[in-house]
Amino acid sequence: MKNPLIIISYGKYDFINSLAIEKLESYHPQSNLELEKVPIQDPYSKNGQELRLNFIRQHLKSNVDYLSGEKTFNDNQSLKGNIENYIGMSQIPTGIIGPLLINGSSAQGPFYVPLATTEGALIASYNRGAKACRESGTITAITLQEGVQRTPTFKFKNLIDLAKFVAWVSENKEIFSILTRETSNYAVLNDLGISIEGNILILKFEYTSGDASGQNMVTICTDKICKYILSNCPIEPVYWTIEGNTSGDKKVTPLTTKVRGKKVTAEITLKRDVIESVLKTTAELLCQQWKISSSGCLKVGASGIATQTANALAALFIACGQDVACTGEAATAITRMEIDENNDLYCAITMSNIIVGTVGGGTSFPTQKECLELMDCYGPGKSGKLAEIAVAVCLAGEISILSAMSSGHFTSAHQTLGR
Repeated sequence: MKNPLIIISYGKYDFINSLAIEKLESYHPQSNLELEKVPIQDPYSKNGQELRLNFIRQHLKSNVDYLSGEKTFNDNQSLKGNIENYIGMSQIPTGIIGPLLINGSSAQGPFYVPLATTEGALIASYNRGAKACRESGTITAITLQEGVQRTPTFKFKNLIDLAKFVAWVSENKEIFSILTRETSNYAVLNDLGISIEGNILILKFEYTSGDASGQNMVTICTDKICKYILSNCPIEPVYWTIEGNTSGDKKVTPLTTKVRGKKVTAEITLKRDVIESVLKTTAELLCQQWKISSSGCLKVGASGIATQTANALAALFIACGQDVACTGEAATAITRMEIDENNDLYCAITMSNIIVGTVGGGTSFPTQKECLELMDCYGPGKSGKLAEIAVAVCLAGEISILSAMSSGHFTSAHQTLGR
């Protein structure tokens, strides 16, 4: 069924609806003692691999024949739309962490998360962060906004021509929503931004894209709209392009208070005794390390305040068939830590640019599909869950790496586990 016509003349803002609040408040997680932990013994042996594969098959009831290498990919026809000049598959080692216990507006429950990487210590670090969070409670995660942008740009002879063009565009916004509905079964146009720079006009079309990551979808819809504008507007631009490089696509930009993909915020309060027993540091040292790292981000002009969010996202994106080039924009984050009234440590992370999909793209290839199915994130209706899992993993990773730095274990961990 086609999407209904949407009025696009409203402002965008963070929002938590009452149904999400009820869902979060009614969640009753399993006892930590009841949760099955990923077997971590024999990390480099065939026996250890078999232990983890058996755990996945028996406990998670998932099929991992392609991940394990028991089956190999040979459906070359399915590559159409994903790659050209195909020669074979690059094999990247994939590990698993968890359970990561989440109470989210979309993701609820214990999740075992696959991560593909060649960086020693990464899996161990995220698994330790997940353990510290799990033993302290649940990570609360809420999706605040959604939107994928395309920013066509037009050049005019002068400002007067530009002004006439903008006036015509503003009067015909609802037609653009109809064109979107006619072009895609899933895209919904929900905002139109206008930015003027001399005789240059940037239109920012913002859509939701269902459970697809959406870059191709919104490009096709925007192209249809732009061609309609050019055929019907009485003012012709001197030049136009489908993308003026201002949408934030595949690059780091200061979009931390806006949205590209999904904007998700997550929190956990770490118990003081868990910080000491699992993370081998103290709440005070961990908070001090966060302050130092945050100050460092500001000093170098980083977009956001975070330490290793790109590690989690790149590993998760590779494992799950996402567009890995989006790691740059998606990794933009703001982390925060503070000691609360109980002398425990409140930790939060907000990420505004989580571009993920659970349909289309590379999600249906064998190993990628198996990884998504491990988290019940394959297919329609699952992209919100994947986004919240991604942000929760990032939070666990921030906690673990800052703990290692605060305790002086960062170097020794990499000497032991790295190459």
